[in-house]
Amino acid sequence: MQLHLSDLWRWDGEVTRGPYIAVGIIGFGIKHNLDRLLAYAFHRGWDIFNYWIPPDKFLRRGALAPEDVAFLIALVATSLPFIWVGTSLTVRRLRSIGLPVFLTVLFFAPLLNLLFFFLLSVLPAATEDVSARRPDRPSSRFLDRLIPRHALGSAVAAYLFVTPIGVALTLLSTQTLGLYGWGLFIAAPFCLGFAAVLIYGYHAPRSFWSCIGVSLLAPTILGLALLFLAVEGFICLVMAASLGLPLSVMGGALGYFLQRRPMVMRSAPATLASLILFIPGVMGFEQARPTLAPTLAVRTAMDIDAPPERVWKQVVAFAEIPEPNEWIFRLGIAYPVRATIAGEGAGAVRHCEFSTGPFIEPIEVWDAPNLLKFSVTANPAPMEEWTPYRAVRPPHLEGFLESQGGQFHLTPLPGGRTRLGGTTWYQHHMWPAPFWQLWSDAIIHRIHLRVLRHIKHTAEGNPS
Repeated sequence: MQLHLSDLWRWDGEVTRGPYIAVGIIGFGIKHNLDRLLAYAFHRGWDIFNYWIPPDKFLRRGALAPEDVAFLIALVATSLPFIWVGTSLTVRRLRSIGLPVFLTVLFFAPLLNLLFFFLLSVLPAATEDVSARRPDRPSSRFLDRLIPRHALGSAVAAYLFVTPIGVALTLLSTQTLGLYGWGLFIAAPFCLGFAAVLIYGYHAPRSFWSCIGVSLLAPTILGLALLFLAVEGFICLVMAASLGLPLSVMGGALGYFLQRRPMVMRSAPATLASLILFIPGVMGFEQARPTLAPTLAVRTAMDIDAPPERVWKQVVAFAEIPEPNEWIFRLGIAYPVRATIAGEGAGAVRHCEFSTGPFIEPIEVWDAPNLLKFSVTANPAPMEEWTPYRAVRPPHLEGFLESQGGQFHLTPLPGGRTRLGGTTWYQHHMWPAPFWQLWSDAIIHRIHLRVLRHIKHTAEGNPS
């Protein structure tokens, strides 16, 4: 098929592999050099890896300087024609392969779009009946002998394939590379769900819902394996599942459409190898191009029926808080117990005792009874893992969620009342950062509420 310039803007028709690959590579080259020129004009550096660096800074527009906003607007404006061409060609390529066009959303998925482009570049056109059974293969083929033809047997084979690989990749990322990032939480669940369905549908096309069930069960079995091998605890696996399960289902859905194509399944071994190799490739990229963790802030306020002078005494140090009733703390998240202080004024050292150990907080600003601001020089573990073993200490319990500092701000209100605001500045080194920030912000907010409610009850003369 010859591709004319006017074809780049069309949405109808189909496009074959050759033109799709050519336009993709040439378009990327043009776009990359255009972005380099823009970066040079704005006195910034730019290289090929910038396209896969998580845009966490850009997602918080209020934190951008005016020159950063101008640079971002220029990048977006020059990207629009390339987005149009890429999207239209992807729609036509999916139509050529015989896949549903809604899979175009993967064109915009960070990191997964690389795998998506690779698949669209190698899959043949839809020239066979998608409902046909697989052509018989020579009995010498390894996968033919390994994968049972029965649906249940092929599902079990899928789990026996992806589970040990998933455990090995988890250990590679967390224990060897020290990464809790895009490779572990994005690439791995998508690719393992995808691979499980390809194995499940290796001998014959399976139904959509059975493929979705296989893709859902694959990360579930992997999570249980990580739990009973003492690699992770229950709570962290539940948190990760809220991201991993939908991604695994997305991979399983794509696998469903491919396993219905006999021509595609003839190259299933190569596709499976590509999926598995893609995951450590992403992890290697993350290791080579580490991303600086942003400093985040959580603020919580509460009105107290007591003057600032009385509230201040409870802010500086407070007696032991009763055992928590909140489910999040009962599940193992660290919670504050008491606070003590050695000295008075700037330079004093406050110790805020948590259920897992003390935060050490040197005082930076002592403006009684208005502002108490402190840094944090020591952080305890953020949680105690639920596990069938005596103790599990995954690497993310040390240094992956760290408080940098905090403050209490007291504002006088009419009628001898006080508005007490608590702020915590912290960093976490887990990616994608916006997803994990949802969890960390919610946890820190609950910690604030526990402390503020205790101060409120005590200052108002109701310590119970």
